[in-house]
Amino acid sequence: METMSRNELLCAIRQVNFVLYDLVLYLDTHPDCACGLSTYHEYQKEYDKMVHCYENKFGPLYSFSVENKNRWDWTDEPWPWQKECDC
Repeated sequence: METMSRNELLCAIRQVNFVLYDLVLYLDTHPDCACGLSTYHEYQKEYDKMVHCYENKFGPLYSFSVENKNRWDWTDEPWPWQKECDC
């Protein structure tokens, strides 16, 4: 992950995010499925790692990730959805 470009990492985050949403829909209808829940937690850990990596390299991915106490710097760069992704 550390060697990925901004677009590559953002694309990978979007892909894992899609899987997580799909798993949420599945678990909504199959709440007792241990395999589905285990898979969800695996992808959630991967997603958290990717987001952490992205934010360390390129800044906040979400507005609630802003940590600057002196200035609201969320608007300094193009927002993540304004960046190209070649998925």
